[in-house]
Amino acid sequence: MPDLDPVIHAQARLKVVTALASVPAGDVLAFPRLQELTDMTAGNLSTHLRKLEDAGYVSVEKAHKGRTPVTWVGLTDRGRLAFREYREALQALLDPGPDDAGSDAQPRAAPVPGDAEAEVHGQIDDTEGRG
Repeated sequence: MPDLDPVIHAQARLKVVTALASVPAGDVLAFPRLQELTDMTAGNLSTHLRKLEDAGYVSVEKAHKGRTPVTWVGLTDRGRLAFREYREALQALLDPGPDDAGSDAQPRAAPVPGDAEAEVHGQIDDTEGRG
Protein backbone atom coordinates (compact mmCIF):
# COMPACT_ATOMS: atom_id res chain seq x y z
CA MET A 1 0.00 0.00 0.00
CA PRO A 2 1.51 3.37 -0.98
CA ASP A 3 2.25 6.03 1.60
CA LEU A 4 0.89 9.55 1.28
CA ASP A 5 3.46 12.33 1.58
CA PRO A 6 2.84 13.80 5.06
CA VAL A 7 4.15 17.22 4.00
CA ILE A 8 1.46 17.51 1.32
CA HIS A 9 -1.26 15.51 3.07
CA ALA A 10 -2.09 18.16 5.70
CA GLN A 11 -5.31 19.80 4.51
CA ALA A 12 -3.97 23.36 4.38
CA ARG A 13 -0.79 22.35 2.53
CA LEU A 14 -2.80 20.22 0.13
CA LYS A 15 -4.87 23.30 -0.72
CA VAL A 16 -1.68 25.33 -1.30
CA VAL A 17 -0.02 22.70 -3.49
CA THR A 18 -3.22 22.14 -5.48
CA ALA A 19 -3.57 25.87 -6.14
CA LEU A 20 0.07 26.19 -7.19
CA ALA A 21 -0.13 23.10 -9.41
CA SER A 22 -2.99 24.73 -11.32
CA VAL A 23 -0.64 27.27 -12.89
CA PRO A 24 1.86 26.25 -15.59
CA ALA A 25 5.31 25.07 -14.50
CA GLY A 26 7.60 28.03 -13.92
CA ASP A 27 4.74 30.45 -13.23
CA VAL A 28 4.15 31.94 -9.80
CA LEU A 29 1.26 33.38 -7.83
CA ALA A 30 1.30 36.53 -5.75
CA PHE A 31 0.86 35.83 -2.05
CA PRO A 32 -2.51 37.67 -1.83
CA ARG A 33 -3.88 35.66 -4.78
CA LEU A 34 -2.75 32.39 -3.19
CA GLN A 35 -4.28 33.51 0.08
CA GLU A 36 -7.56 34.19 -1.73
CA LEU A 37 -7.52 30.82 -3.54
CA THR A 38 -6.83 28.86 -0.36
CA ASP A 39 -9.07 30.95 1.91
CA MET A 40 -6.33 31.10 4.55
CA THR A 41 -5.14 33.87 6.84
CA ALA A 42 -1.78 35.42 6.01
CA GLY A 43 -0.18 33.92 9.11
CA ASN A 44 -1.55 30.43 8.50
CA LEU A 45 -0.51 30.51 4.84
CA SER A 46 2.99 31.72 5.78
CA THR A 47 3.40 28.88 8.27
CA HIS A 48 2.42 26.22 5.74
CA LEU A 49 4.51 27.80 2.98
CA ARG A 50 7.53 27.61 5.28
CA LYS A 51 7.02 23.85 5.73
CA LEU A 52 6.60 23.36 1.98
CA GLU A 53 9.66 25.52 1.31
CA ASP A 54 11.72 23.53 3.84
CA ALA A 55 10.77 20.36 1.93
CA GLY A 56 11.86 21.99 -1.34
CA TYR A 57 8.33 21.90 -2.76
CA VAL A 58 7.77 25.64 -3.17
CA SER A 59 9.87 28.68 -3.90
CA VAL A 60 9.10 31.95 -2.16
CA GLU A 61 10.58 35.08 -3.66
CA LYS A 62 10.23 38.50 -2.11
CA ALA A 63 10.60 41.52 -4.37
CA HIS A 64 9.39 45.07 -4.77
CA LYS A 65 6.94 46.37 -7.33
CA GLY A 66 7.84 50.03 -7.21
CA ARG A 67 7.84 50.75 -3.50
CA THR A 68 5.39 47.98 -2.66
CA PRO A 69 6.77 44.67 -1.40
CA VAL A 70 5.38 41.61 -3.17
CA THR A 71 5.84 37.91 -2.45
CA TRP A 72 5.75 35.43 -5.31
CA VAL A 73 5.12 31.74 -4.64
CA GLY A 74 5.67 28.89 -7.08
CA LEU A 75 5.75 25.12 -7.11
CA THR A 76 9.26 23.78 -7.73
CA ASP A 77 9.99 20.85 -10.05
CA ARG A 78 10.49 18.75 -6.93
CA GLY A 79 7.11 19.96 -5.63
CA ARG A 80 5.37 19.08 -8.91
CA LEU A 81 6.90 15.61 -8.82
CA ALA A 82 5.91 15.15 -5.16
CA PHE A 83 2.34 16.27 -5.92
CA ARG A 84 2.10 13.92 -8.90
CA GLU A 85 3.35 11.03 -6.76
CA TYR A 86 0.89 12.04 -4.01
CA ARG A 87 -2.02 11.96 -6.46
CA GLU A 88 -0.90 8.57 -7.81
CA ALA A 89 -0.60 7.14 -4.28
CA LEU A 90 -4.02 8.51 -3.35
CA GLN A 91 -5.53 7.05 -6.52
CA ALA A 92 -3.96 3.68 -5.73
CA LEU A 93 -5.54 3.79 -2.27
CA LEU A 94 -8.94 4.77 -3.63
CA ASP A 95 -8.95 2.35 -6.53
CA PRO A 96 -6.69 -0.61 -5.76
CA GLY A 97 -6.00 -2.97 -8.61
CA PRO A 98 -6.95 -6.67 -8.38
CA ASP A 99 -3.47 -7.52 -7.06
CA ASP A 100 -3.65 -4.82 -4.37
CA ALA A 101 -7.07 -5.78 -3.01
CA GLY A 102 -5.64 -8.68 -1.02
CA SER A 103 -6.46 -12.35 -1.20
CA ASP A 104 -8.85 -12.12 1.77
CA ALA A 105 -11.08 -9.56 0.07
CA GLN A 106 -14.63 -10.75 -0.40
CA PRO A 107 -17.20 -9.02 -2.56
CA ARG A 108 -19.95 -7.36 -0.54
CA ALA A 109 -23.40 -8.75 -1.06
CA ALA A 110 -26.01 -6.21 -1.99
CA PRO A 111 -28.42 -5.52 0.87
CA VAL A 112 -31.82 -7.11 0.61
CA PRO A 113 -34.74 -4.66 0.51
CA GLY A 114 -36.61 -4.89 3.79
CA ASP A 115 -33.48 -5.94 5.70
CA ALA A 116 -33.95 -3.90 8.88
CA GLU A 117 -30.25 -3.99 9.86
CA ALA A 118 -29.14 -2.76 6.44
CA GLU A 119 -31.72 0.01 6.54
CA VAL A 120 -30.54 1.12 9.99
CA HIS A 121 -26.95 1.36 8.77
CA GLY A 122 -27.95 3.39 5.73
CA GLN A 123 -27.14 0.75 3.17
CA ILE A 124 -30.56 0.94 1.59
CA ASP A 125 -31.94 4.27 0.57
CA ASP A 126 -35.53 3.83 -0.42
CA THR A 127 -36.70 7.12 1.04
CA GLU A 128 -38.28 8.12 -2.25
CA GLY A 129 -41.97 7.60 -2.07
CA ARG A 130 -42.01 7.63 1.73
CA GLY A 131 -44.25 10.34 3.01
